[in-house]
Amino acid sequence: MIKTFKFKLYNSKRNKKLHRQINAAGLTYNHCIALHKRYYRMYKKYLNKFKLINHLTKLKKSPKFWYLWQFGSQAVQNVAERIDFGYMKFFNKQNRRPPKFRKVSKCKSFTLKQHGYKLDEETHTIFIRKQKYRYHKDREIKGIIKTVTVKRDMVGDIYIFITCKMEDDNEVIPRMGKSIGFDFCLKKHFLVAPSEEDDVDMPMFFKQNRRKLENAQKRVSRKLEANIDHYRKGPRGGRIPIWKKPLGECTNIQRGFKEVARIYRKASNQRNDYHWKLAYELCEKYATICLENLNMVWMQSGHGKKVGDYGFSNFVKILCYVASKTGTTVVIVGRTFPSSQLCSICGYKNKDLKDVRIEEYDCPECGTHHNRDRNAATNILNEGIRILKNS
Repeated sequence: MIKTFKFKLYNSKRNKKLHRQINAAGLTYNHCIALHKRYYRMYKKYLNKFKLINHLTKLKKSPKFWYLWQFGSQAVQNVAERIDFGYMKFFNKQNRRPPKFRKVSKCKSFTLKQHGYKLDEETHTIFIRKQKYRYHKDREIKGIIKTVTVKRDMVGDIYIFITCKMEDDNEVIPRMGKSIGFDFCLKKHFLVAPSEEDDVDMPMFFKQNRRKLENAQKRVSRKLEANIDHYRKGPRGGRIPIWKKPLGECTNIQRGFKEVARIYRKASNQRNDYHWKLAYELCEKYATICLENLNMVWMQSGHGKKVGDYGFSNFVKILCYVASKTGTTVVIVGRTFPSSQLCSICGYKNKDLKDVRIEEYDCPECGTHHNRDRNAATNILNEGIRILKNS
């Protein structure tokens, strides 16, 4: 079993060295993307990652590519492996586009594998390329350390992710108890159950912090306008601002960007904390939980902010993990199952219900009055139990 431990580094001036190493990883990433594109233009073939790694090793001899020495040889190899993984997902149609260039300032991490780091758990310190850093330790590290990833967020704080290989825990036996089905809802509740008393609400954390976010963005906008010297015409007829000073040298503007990122991070942390607490609560209450596999990309096109604020896909991942530890069974019903169109009493399929604006209706076959979401939750429960029996 693979498990990852996350720790935050203490804020220190020496963290600038890690920022420089992450920037060097960004330069390496962009250079590898350029090599991929150039290789395809010349040979109409995909550049193998092993050829790319061998080429990067030769480039280290040139002073032009000084950044390849900044963050370790295995970290350089990991950059090539990440790009190869992105291309494989593109070829398998899991991603819509291949990997592309990134701004170096937005590059987030690099990974060390077998060497380049040394961990001292007693003093809560880690040595990365012979430089000592302290981290906030809130749990014991268990297992054999495989990789250490250094990652920074948009605020500028740095975290270390320690991936360990652990022995498999004792097998958790599925337990007996109540079963329930939930339908994801975008109107009044987060999860709708067959009965009203089992509905689950979701605090809108992004909406709660929206006023603070708007004020912070207005302050950043005023600072940007004050730094504009003039505009020039863009390639598509737009206007491109010409700055009086580079944005990287404007400390007030950078401080405003970090303030905005800090508000986003707070809402994300609140949502993630609520998801974990809700997952444990549901797993303690129910032995079988049935959910529907939804196309969240399609739903975000019409309800982007609200779908992102709920974080349904992230909650399902957390729920499945907690269920594996507590013995709860989670059944995911396929996307093709018409949960909203079927009558939970007689099984009649009403194709008129493809219109999502219909909230309540009477079944044309048996005349039963249904609430759309509760009827869907009942159908999901019945289908989940059927799948569980046949498995």
